[in-house]
Amino acid sequence: MCTYPSSFLIGGAIIYYSISISSYTATEDLNEFPVPKNADLVQLNEQGNRYEWSRASEEDGIPYGYAIALKANGWKKGKSEGASVLYMKGNNKIDLITTTKQLEILKVK
Repeated sequence: MCTYPSSFLIGGAIIYYSISISSYTATEDLNEFPVPKNADLVQLNEQGNRYEWSRASEEDGIPYGYAIALKANGWKKGKSEGASVLYMKGNNKIDLITTTKQLEILKVK
């Protein structure tokens, strides 16, 4: 009986999870909502921020690794409508809007 394949899969999953988490940083002005480290801030306002990020897609939303990072940081996915997805953590709500190569992260009151 060979245990290498299952060990390899578990190890690969742990590495993928670790890389996914480390690719994002929590932003203080957005209630500690994780933002991709390689996203470029293009607009900052009172309600939220807009970033250019090549991995954002209007059709597909966010990559799986970003979804894992959000969940690992305690953000729960709520309702979605088109390119807009509501995330909640405690009393904080964020509207994450993905368009082609752009993320808009807005605080919801």
